[in-house]
Amino acid sequence: MARQRLRPSRVLMRLRRIIQNDQLILSILAVVVGAVAGGAAIAIREGIDLVQGVFLAGKSEALINVTKTLPWWQILFAPTIGGLMVGLFIYYFMPGRQPHGIAKVIEASALQSGRMSLKAGIGAAIASATSIGVGASVGREGPAVHLGATLGAWVAEKLHLTRSLSRALLGCGAAGAVAASFNAPIAGALFAHEVVLGHFAFSAFAPIVIASVVGTIVTRNYFGDFPAFSIYEHSAVSFIEFPAVIGLGILSGAIAVIFMRSTMFAEDTMNKVPGPQWIKPAIGGLILGFLALAFPQVLGVGYDATDMALKVQLSLALLITLVVMKTVATAICIGSGFSGGVFTPSLMIGAMLGGAYGIIATSIFPDFSSGPGAYTIVGMGAVAAAVLGAPISTTLIVFELTDDYPLTIAVMVAVVISTTIAQQFQGKSFFGWQLERMGLDLKDGFEAALLRGIKVRKVVNRDSETIDIATPLQEVRTKLQASHTGELFVLKETGELFGTITLADLSDIAFDHDVDNLINAGDVARVHPPILDIEDDLQTAYKVIRNSNEHYIAVVENHGNMIFIGTLHETDAMAAYNRALIEARHEEKAGPA
Repeated sequence: MARQRLRPSRVLMRLRRIIQNDQLILSILAVVVGAVAGGAAIAIREGIDLVQGVFLAGKSEALINVTKTLPWWQILFAPTIGGLMVGLFIYYFMPGRQPHGIAKVIEASALQSGRMSLKAGIGAAIASATSIGVGASVGREGPAVHLGATLGAWVAEKLHLTRSLSRALLGCGAAGAVAASFNAPIAGALFAHEVVLGHFAFSAFAPIVIASVVGTIVTRNYFGDFPAFSIYEHSAVSFIEFPAVIGLGILSGAIAVIFMRSTMFAEDTMNKVPGPQWIKPAIGGLILGFLALAFPQVLGVGYDATDMALKVQLSLALLITLVVMKTVATAICIGSGFSGGVFTPSLMIGAMLGGAYGIIATSIFPDFSSGPGAYTIVGMGAVAAAVLGAPISTTLIVFELTDDYPLTIAVMVAVVISTTIAQQFQGKSFFGWQLERMGLDLKDGFEAALLRGIKVRKVVNRDSETIDIATPLQEVRTKLQASHTGELFVLKETGELFGTITLADLSDIAFDHDVDNLINAGDVARVHPPILDIEDDLQTAYKVIRNSNEHYIAVVENHGNMIFIGTLHETDAMAAYNRALIEARHEEKAGPA
């Protein structure tokens, strides 16, 4: 009887263990997040169509055909008025009064423990759908990834998940959004690891794959299962052509650098233009409108022009011209403050470049060339990978967009060369540049990012030994001798930090009792000691510790009011960093539980 009574208890214990399994929890949540991310991608596309129907009288991404029927003034003023609307929306409703995209997702993953604002994600989606709908030369993948990631972060926050699980769900949201946007489940999963998480975490791999697959299923059921582009038949690139492929890779890297620097220049120029910030997108929209009167191919995401290049329907002169015009148009739109991504514009630029290169190569070596269409695909992957700094996932996205895998080796060779050149001359990807503009630098790697992700407030010692500024010297001496740290922090009556005292600071009067009643703590304290703001990160703390050679650093509420909070010792900072590092390494190495 006793054994029989124990059996239900054992079953319950096993069930609890199953429920508490992090892998199972993540897998279940990944299904939910992937489905929601897929729905978010659908909502963004439908939102683009809605806005486009109002401003450009069409609900198709084939804007070239739509603009043929529109009067010149509509082409000119649609992005102008739309830009004004976007500018006002971002200025009054977006945090920081700036567009949000993939760079914000990377920041959240590296520095914010996977936490993001759902309100900001929805706002960015609205701003981006409006931007693309009025014809702005930006991509829809950035806002989709941002919204998907914020949805994953929101779920993690509501369930009070740990840092590791929160980052995993953030990656799930990004993966589901990428997969849903491009009908590319493999690329979606790898993009989340390569770009968002910044490393391959085995414990997060299965949930991210699940989210990517679910996101793809959702959009396939809604839009159908077919590649984004249809291409003509062409032969696979032979090894004889690889010198030409290498040349295209070099050229693609150079174009990617020009594209990123053009965007930087446009943003810097727009920042110098007098007037309120919210008017800048309208100015950019007006310039875009003038460009579109001559070259309507620059409007929107550019899928129609890219498709025409793949089908070899554009002349050599037009292809070369569109490389320049699309670069200028995208730089102006991003630089002026339109909301959107850069992946699809870089795909189009790469397609135009590859198409032009292929026509020239085919004309010179007709018996050896695989045709302009093959070089178009290679160019798409090479330019986009160099811009995004994501060679693996970009290569797979191109394959899944075109459903053309025979070009694997050629695309990979060109991608490696282009990304190497871009890193050599630019030093960072487009997202790295955006992070730098935000005052963030993740070039030192994931471990350094951990330091930036830990705030001083989490490790500050609030039981520090303090003393009032008016305390007589005798009492100061007594407290110093009894102190465990050998240091006292001198405070004003208001609680503000005045200075610090050690036995060394007393110097000759350390044991001179004749001045006990003549001197107080304020007289002997070292004023202006090194301090830390409670919202500083550990990387900043280590710099202060290293430069000051102090054992204990005073922590204040902020540099303005100097209200004393506590102290930070190097060993406490190191212990916090080690804990975060162990957790991160466990995340990387842990497999299914």
